[in-house]
Amino acid sequence: MTRGEIYRSRIPTPERGNKGGYFVVVSRNAVALNEAIETVICAPVYSRWQGLNTEVPLTRSDGLDHDSAIKCDFLTLLPKKHLTHLTGRLNADKLDALDAALAAALSLPAAMPTRH
Repeated sequence: MTRGEIYRSRIPTPERGNKGGYFVVVSRNAVALNEAIETVICAPVYSRWQGLNTEVPLTRSDGLDHDSAIKCDFLTLLPKKHLTHLTGRLNADKLDALDAALAAALSLPAAMPTRH
């Protein structure tokens, strides 16, 4: 498991009408790759996109069934064991967009693009 991977989870969540959904791993790789750490920070993916600077649009080429958006305003901590089906990985440009959306969601100075 690494940062920027998109997983399907079958764990129902109240904000999703008690259905599972897609999540993007946003924890740093030192956490995501560490087998002794059982949880990771994730951002949910929703099919509705509002064009906010805290969202990252995704398309079928990112590994989803339909166009969607990562919602960085709704970060959540999930057990790694609940992220069961890897469906895609963000490319370098999408990782940079994720960094910027996370910075906006957390009211941090704009993130500098990093080499991924």
